[in-house]
Amino acid sequence: MSLPTHSRDLKELPKAQLHLHLTGAMRPATLLELAGRHGIEVPPPLASGAGTWAAFQDRYDASRATLRTPADIARVIAEAAADDAADGCRWLEIQVDPTSYAPVFGGLEAVLEAVLAGAAAAPIPVGVLVASSWQRAPSHAVTLARLAARYAAFGVVGFGLSNDERGVWVGDFSRAFQVAADAGLPGAPHSGFYTPASHVRSCVELLGASRIGHGTSAADSPPVLELLAERQVTVEICPTSYPPFGVHSLSAVPVRTFLSAGVPVALSTDDPLLFGVGLAGQYAICRSELGLTDTELATLAADGIRASSAPETLKKTLLAEVDEWLTCDNK
Repeated sequence: MSLPTHSRDLKELPKAQLHLHLTGAMRPATLLELAGRHGIEVPPPLASGAGTWAAFQDRYDASRATLRTPADIARVIAEAAADDAADGCRWLEIQVDPTSYAPVFGGLEAVLEAVLAGAAAAPIPVGVLVASSWQRAPSHAVTLARLAARYAAFGVVGFGLSNDERGVWVGDFSRAFQVAADAGLPGAPHSGFYTPASHVRSCVELLGASRIGHGTSAADSPPVLELLAERQVTVEICPTSYPPFGVHSLSAVPVRTFLSAGVPVALSTDDPLLFGVGLAGQYAICRSELGLTDTELATLAADGIRASSAPETLKKTLLAEVDEWLTCDNK
């Protein structure tokens, strides 16, 4: 592919980060330090092409075990926000399932309050998205949706479902998403990573999702693309998350398919601790591997800003700055 010459600095492009997990936001050096401080064996790096969700989950679980205090959580959030800010991020949404942290912190509320305190002290505005797991009972999702609703006025900005989405019925989680919706919290479940486009459709139709974490399989279905475009459901694409599992090569991530269909796309990092690429790096991949123009990259940034839960005044400011970036040569 013959790529155009670019001069605009991707770190100067204003962005929103919508898909970042708390543990996966940790700096590798912080992981090493916390593991040593708490006497926890440092997990081995995730091997390239590990190929299984279990390999990923084992690494993630071992990393999460190093977060033992509110100060640990505050540090991870502050460092993640600083890293994203250096990449042009002006609004960050960090996702947490408090369940596995709860035994150490003394309960679900204690975990969420530690995350919210860390978010409030971060160097850029940070909202918190509470997520349950596809692999836990729907009743647990309801419990977490109610928790999210109670803290909606204190920095919680959404509700989701993370983890492996295979082997469960989407409709079983509709009650949890209704609880969240009643509290004004948008729904953002993971879908379409391992599951087909029909799963993405079910998340939109049965859960009322306004954003889909990943959702790349929807690119294979014109009817689902049409649904996403009609409802302006944003897909949160994290390019470096797919090659390790054989889902897509970097050059085959279907960003342009979504853009061509009128589906909003928010580029995100997912778990930079494990996948090794920051927010500006995800844009650089779209430029180098997919051949996206600066106009298309600006569209991605604007899509992420619009889909975020940032205050409307901040959205307006950032969208104007995206336009300014596109009109500047940055030479």
